[in-house]
Amino acid sequence: MTGKKTGVLLANLGSPTAPTTSAVRKFLKDFLGDPRVVNIPRPIWWIILNAFVLPFRPKRSAKAYQKIWTEHGSPLVYLSMRLSERLAEKLSPKSIKVACAMRYGAPSIAGQLKLFKQEGIENIIVLPLYPQYSSTTTASIYDDVVKELNRWRHLPSFQFIADYHRHESYIDALAQSIKVFWQEHGQNELLVMSFHGLPEMLTKLGDPYYYQCLETAKQLAEKLGLDEKQWLLVFQSRFGKAEWLKPYCADTLQKLPAQGVKTVDLVCPGFAVDCLETLEEIAMENKEVFVEAGGSGYRYIPALNDSETHVNAIAKLLDEWL
Repeated sequence: MTGKKTGVLLANLGSPTAPTTSAVRKFLKDFLGDPRVVNIPRPIWWIILNAFVLPFRPKRSAKAYQKIWTEHGSPLVYLSMRLSERLAEKLSPKSIKVACAMRYGAPSIAGQLKLFKQEGIENIIVLPLYPQYSSTTTASIYDDVVKELNRWRHLPSFQFIADYHRHESYIDALAQSIKVFWQEHGQNELLVMSFHGLPEMLTKLGDPYYYQCLETAKQLAEKLGLDEKQWLLVFQSRFGKAEWLKPYCADTLQKLPAQGVKTVDLVCPGFAVDCLETLEEIAMENKEVFVEAGGSGYRYIPALNDSETHVNAIAKLLDEWL
């Protein structure tokens, strides 16, 4: 410990305030307007975003959000906030303040940092809830943190955890959650580990995300004692016409039944908490793809969410920074 009052800021992507077209449009305008997210020259992307994306995509996305919306609101925001609250309880004996912020939407990163300042916190640790580093996600949170801190006259001590893709506590937590799921439901033929996809170009430009996903998948498979025929890595959520990281999740699931794989378990190790991508795309849409192709068993294994296992894993990770 530094002797200074310490605050931990968990940061996640964010979500629309409601599953409506207008709320989704506002969210997508902020999200897709981030130059870290879409690596296309700004003048060209401005035309594409405003003429072709925002007039049409919000309505489709709103219908998807309606499928997974809860009484607490957005699963991503609610579960992130709940994780933050449980971590605060865990760290309360150390007198460490814990808060949660969203890169897009509320509560904002700037707002939570200002609250830290008001409470006299002089040592800040920022943990993006992205186990694997990407310039499109982790770096964008860094940008937003620095943007706010640049306005301060008296800067705090500041630590930024860029990734934890191979941290032992994280891998152990993932493995434990999968083992518990299999104990309750049995184990299907193949474990498919699906990560969010990115344009291949980013890897060529030096983004380590692809290699960190491979490392996470390899370590998780080893921890579970799986041989190479019992697991598979894929990438989901392709957007646009550019080449993205492969193999593509939906294409792979469509081919598996013809290759003799009739039952699969899906897990998304790149998501700290469940969200639209895991609950709608993976658990619903891709299940239809697999079943229609001849698959007979498809199950999604939930993210770590606000589980005690997850809380303990993050606490162990933070121990190295406190």
